[in-house]
Amino acid sequence: TSLITFLYSLFFWIRFENDTAKFQFVETIRWLPYSNINFYIGIDGISLFFVILTTFLTPICILVGFYSVKSYKKEYMIAFFICESFLIAVFCSLDLLIFYVFFESVLIPMFIIIGVWGSRQRKIKAAYQFFLYTLMGSLFMLLAILFIFFQTGTTDLQILLTTEFSERRQILLWIAFFASFSVKVPMVPVHIWLPEAHVEAPTAGSVILAGILLKLGTYGFLRFSIPMFPEATLYFTPFIYTLSVIAIIYTSLTTIRQIDLKKIIAYSSVAHMNFVTIGMFSLNIQGIEGSILLMLSHGLVSSALFLCVGALYDRHKTRIVKYYGGLVSTMPIFSTIFFFFTLANMSLPGTSSFIGEFLILVGAFQRNSLVATLAALGMILGAAYSLWLYNRVVFGNFKPNFILKFSDLNRREVLIFLPFIVGVIWMGVYPEVFLEC
Repeated sequence: TSLITFLYSLFFWIRFENDTAKFQFVETIRWLPYSNINFYIGIDGISLFFVILTTFLTPICILVGFYSVKSYKKEYMIAFFICESFLIAVFCSLDLLIFYVFFESVLIPMFIIIGVWGSRQRKIKAAYQFFLYTLMGSLFMLLAILFIFFQTGTTDLQILLTTEFSERRQILLWIAFFASFSVKVPMVPVHIWLPEAHVEAPTAGSVILAGILLKLGTYGFLRFSIPMFPEATLYFTPFIYTLSVIAIIYTSLTTIRQIDLKKIIAYSSVAHMNFVTIGMFSLNIQGIEGSILLMLSHGLVSSALFLCVGALYDRHKTRIVKYYGGLVSTMPIFSTIFFFFTLANMSLPGTSSFIGEFLILVGAFQRNSLVATLAALGMILGAAYSLWLYNRVVFGNFKPNFILKFSDLNRREVLIFLPFIVGVIWMGVYPEVFLEC
């Protein structure tokens, strides 16, 4: 079923018209007839690839949990299908209230996935932390949507894009939307829930969390905050730049200090997503295109890295770095695949992340050369923690005292990694396909 959904989403890409800026495949269903709020969906070049990324990662998540999930298998599949449905609806919504409904509904299946199929005892605490952080931020966005509805009489995005708000109202509404989206990115200091959620979630939960859920905040900025409140966006751009640069440097340095494999990738995800916000708030074509490409790239690279960690955890039941070493001699296929995605994570030219980060730096340099220079430090620190992690896990002394039994990746696991490798190289070598939409 999930593969059929993925193939069906490719049909939208094939039928997509690149020469128009209008929303395509638009559908409207009357939802609340007396309040002028309709179930209004459609896609454009921004949401197209996020829908495809969602439908691509769901079959992977189901394959990953095929053998590792021992209890409540049926409920596990149901949770992922519901999560996929809500995520697709988020990226297709052209009505503010409908967007909010699905934006919040994603919390329910993810809360259950972390709390029920998590790997350790702290999973309940992590699930509640994830739920409360995101719910609290989104409460302000709901109040802002109600305010917009009572002022304009509609929550239709296409009408609101042509509606002018006073500068003071724009600032207040922008802050309300920012409270919700910044938690989802996540930006410092509201990033605490992410490493906890990643560490406690099952492998498939981490894949969907890193691959899709982190994109909801940046997608919200790009879809709603920037076009609806342009004056407020200009006003708050220095604030976003400051938070993003602090997050990139701080979380990169924090990553170097981590001893848990999942936490290392989780903190590096925070750094990459704050790179995205810098490109987005550059407010030029290079920065925005680069931010979309880096979001897609991060969806592939970080998901693949979490799958690598999951492959190790399934075999050895630990994610602490010090227990690993010398895997190159016992798991050569795994070591090669892990090396490829480590290079992609540090934005090596020829991989998808390089294209995104290069365009973001070009866009940021046009606006503020100091911000671009400080953000570029993130690439250096990214190379430092990526290579150091790889060196500790794959090379070094073999540790038979800690881990006695080794087995390389099987055919199913190699097939899972294959589409990620193809996608990363495709975006790195020929990004025009993704940029022309």
